[in-house]
Amino acid sequence: MSRWFRVTAIALLSAAALAHATDSPVDAQAPGVLLSRQLAARAHVSIGDTVTFAADPEGTRRVTLRVAGIYEPTPDPMRFTAQRLEAHLHLPDLVALVADEADPAAREAVDAINVKLTDPGDAARFGAELAARAPGVAVTPTSRARDDDPFAVLDRFHVAISAVTVIGATAFLLALMVIRAEERRDTVAILRLIGISRRSLLAAVAIEGLLIAVVGAIFGVLTAFAAEGLVNRVFQARYDTALVFLRVTPSIAVRSVAIALPLGLAAGIGASWPLLRGEILSLFRR
Repeated sequence: MSRWFRVTAIALLSAAALAHATDSPVDAQAPGVLLSRQLAARAHVSIGDTVTFAADPEGTRRVTLRVAGIYEPTPDPMRFTAQRLEAHLHLPDLVALVADEADPAAREAVDAINVKLTDPGDAARFGAELAARAPGVAVTPTSRARDDDPFAVLDRFHVAISAVTVIGATAFLLALMVIRAEERRDTVAILRLIGISRRSLLAAVAIEGLLIAVVGAIFGVLTAFAAEGLVNRVFQARYDTALVFLRVTPSIAVRSVAIALPLGLAAGIGASWPLLRGEILSLFRR
């Protein structure tokens, strides 16, 4: 199987012409090329068409290829706003297209090579050993450090927003529970008067707060699952990408429920505790 190498077609298309297939025997035997879905739509070509790539405005350095397939580019969060006008060419076809005929060594020269290590922790040792064996070769890691990763900043921002949201929701729930407890002051007093113990009333309040928290958590998780598809469809259509912008995983749902339950329980008990520990006559406002 021939090995495919990716070349960004934006630079090529700035001076390239894409032509539809002809019925000549040469076109039928042209080497294959893979086009991104966006590039195929822009050039109005489909599988089986013959296209011409040129590396200069005059078209003197060009190669004729046959569209062997159309693929969806791998979503890249760093480039989701960019149009993915890309093509996958066989290495000999790419070399023939970009090689400088005036430079005999152009077909044998490369600017960069990507190397994937079995153990990423050996990157520093590998770089030092390669620099010692091949002076002048610069070794640069492709992975970003945690402090330089923009997604690390975004993650911290999400954590801060989540904390503020949880605190605000807890305060709102506590206020509602306090209002509800004040409305039931007479009911609590009557229950206390007929002999219902504080422990039983506290258990009832705790169960009520727990049920409210469970219902609220389930409603929030279902709303998040419903919004997931809507948000993804809207933004994928807006930016013409397969990137997933919002994903609600089972672990996130379980974590949300695990946070909501103790907070709801604490809000219910905290709001009703002053009524449960007070004297019966004070509950009748006497």
